[in-house]
Amino acid sequence: MPNQAEKINHILEALPYLIKYSGKTIVIKYGGAAMIEEDLKASFAEDIVLLKYLGINPVVVHGGGPEINQLIKSLNLNTQFVRGHRVTDEATMEVVEMVLTGKVNKQIVSLIQEKGGKTVGLSGKDGGLAIAEKYLMEFEDEKGERQSLDLGLVGKITSVNPTLIYTLQAEGFIPIISPVAVSQEGKTLNINADTMAGAIAAALSAEKLILLTDTPGILIDGKLVTGLNKQMIDGHIRSGQISGGMIPKVECCLDAIHGGVKRAHIIDGRVPHSVLIEVLTNQGIGSLIE
Repeated sequence: MPNQAEKINHILEALPYLIKYSGKTIVIKYGGAAMIEEDLKASFAEDIVLLKYLGINPVVVHGGGPEINQLIKSLNLNTQFVRGHRVTDEATMEVVEMVLTGKVNKQIVSLIQEKGGKTVGLSGKDGGLAIAEKYLMEFEDEKGERQSLDLGLVGKITSVNPTLIYTLQAEGFIPIISPVAVSQEGKTLNINADTMAGAIAAALSAEKLILLTDTPGILIDGKLVTGLNKQMIDGHIRSGQISGGMIPKVECCLDAIHGGVKRAHIIDGRVPHSVLIEVLTNQGIGSLIE
């Protein structure tokens, strides 16, 4: 009986969140260990299916960097990273689209369908979902002077048309989106998956944007910080306490909030059922940005 009562208490803990988020959209960026380890892949798929059955509308945007790197290596293609960004030439772009849209996307579709979900896989090119332009990375050199770097066929989102997503949601489908977009001139462009997720979340006025990472969240002085706002984040970036690959993630979250997303979360995808823990429990997991 005590164990049964405890289970009921856990269900009741989720009740206010089920009421609050019923009919709302949550955009989840799926990447890192959660896409690699079999038990984490299974728990993620179960989380997504359960959210849908509970009346919440999940939208999944995924990465696939390790798979891309493997194929590039096997094909003996030269590729380089500058300041954490892949320089994408024509040959590399073909591999990126092949892996993300043709392979990884369909694996995720199959995984979630195995758990009982109805899914449709697509990319930003489908239905005019995401329009992008070439991204020129700006940075300060060692002299403190502003420089720009051409990353090839790497893009930044200029507009999102969510009509296709709304249509799929209305029919009970879970959209699974690869971060590939098209320019006004018809060029295929590689988009950072976090950025893609943030732009789609903003276009949908999503209740939440959740980024799955391989860290507990945002760490300041080695300790997890659970709640932050723009002013706090700007200060931590200036002080160097938020640095490296975490900077584009928090900036993506801030952009999404500025675009109309209610809350953004950076959570540890290495924890089984991390999405459900974040959405349906009092304690949550990881860092909240609002």
